[in-house]
Amino acid sequence: MEALTADEGKQRTVILGDLAAVEVARKHPDEACAHAQAALDQLGITWYATGMERIREVRHGLQPWAGTECVRQLDDRLYGWQTTLSALRC
Repeated sequence: MEALTADEGKQRTVILGDLAAVEVARKHPDEACAHAQAALDQLGITWYATGMERIREVRHGLQPWAGTECVRQLDDRLYGWQTTLSALRC
């Protein structure tokens, strides 16, 4: 991650999404949420639809832990993104 330059935000988002997916597979929801949150931070700087799709897939994989604090916080951020995206489509 450190090797990526500032103009490689899209790649950073995808890598963070992939790291989150790995943590879901390892059954480590806190770590998965941390990577997903970092990816959302990057999406706020550099929008990338593929990156958002990766985060949505991660969130789907986190369903067994839907009641945990980290997943609820992720849901709050994703809901905010969905509201923003819907507003932009109008």
